[in-house]
Amino acid sequence: MVNQNLTATEIGFTHEDFAALLDKYDYHFSPGDVVPGTVFSIEPRGALIDIGAKTAAYIPIQEMSINRVDSPEEVLQSNETREFFILTDENEDGQLTLSIRRIEYMRAWERVRQLQAEDATVRSGVFATNRGGALVRIEGLRGFIPGSHISTRKPKEELVGEELPLKFLEVDEERNRLVLSHRRALVERKMNRLEVGEVVIGTVRGIKPYGAFIDIGGVSGLLHISEISHEHIDTPHSVFNVNDEVKVMIIDLDAERGRISLSTKQLEPEPGDMIKNRDLVYDKAEEMAAKYREQLLAKQQGATAAPAAPADVLAEEDIPPATELEDEIPPAAELEEEIPPAAEIEEVTPVVAEIQEKIPATTETEEEIPAAIEE
Repeated sequence: MVNQNLTATEIGFTHEDFAALLDKYDYHFSPGDVVPGTVFSIEPRGALIDIGAKTAAYIPIQEMSINRVDSPEEVLQSNETREFFILTDENEDGQLTLSIRRIEYMRAWERVRQLQAEDATVRSGVFATNRGGALVRIEGLRGFIPGSHISTRKPKEELVGEELPLKFLEVDEERNRLVLSHRRALVERKMNRLEVGEVVIGTVRGIKPYGAFIDIGGVSGLLHISEISHEHIDTPHSVFNVNDEVKVMIIDLDAERGRISLSTKQLEPEPGDMIKNRDLVYDKAEEMAAKYREQLLAKQQGATAAPAAPADVLAEEDIPPATELEDEIPPAAELEEEIPPAAEIEEVTPVVAEIQEKIPATTETEEEIPAAIEE
């Protein structure tokens, strides 16, 4: 039978020893850690979470989702176990602040980077517009479509609520920039049905000093002034008017930049016919295009058939130095000047500095979205 009258000295283990042991094996939680936790209690504007610390941690409603949340019950349920991001150190009451939004945010950027690497086309609805373009959400992140990359006849204001196909122009988590192109998505889809050397009918939608923009089936192609005629032209206005229907030939398809280059010069039976006898050019368009394709094919076959010099006879002086080759490589961000800064990030306190600076606020209004730089 156990003697219940043993003293603390005989036991050798006091309450102080027990408390010290708890402190010794207490988990150390740091901001930035992702830990499992169980919903202990749901409150009107947040929830208490048991993560194994001495005191239940707290998650405010604005940190429950990357999207807007009006009630904690939209995201959490009592006794539910899931992952949480530790947002701040313990306060004076020993309580940690948690976040789900930070986890969703990091995973959303990872998914978007993957989609960009796959050159995927995504679809998203426009939720706001400003003078610089339109705003959409991709994987919960706010993305921007510059006005120059919106291909539609509708006014921008009428795009709100409309779903658009989009391609990625820039994905930069460090600068919180997610920039997309509607034009590239449409051009890519259209390009799948177009070929260089093909004659298409389009409508003049805009005229600039350097050329005319032609609408061909919902996408815009550029008829540069140098490709209108073999004869010199002072301005495209002397040849075309807006809304003119024209026959043009495709001479280049650049899916990477979302551009279609057109020509009427290559369709002229005689130099200057686009100025003197446009109807003749249109009548002979298919015939002239067939000749153009034959010439193009002959050039391609000639380039393929040309024998390559044996590797052992290449002189060292024939190989340009690396620095020369580097000079020929154009910069990757050719559209940088078109892209305005992304929407500003609303400050949330307290917060982990490295992550908080990148994360947009959950509650957004159009006033928070800075106007993009117009072209």
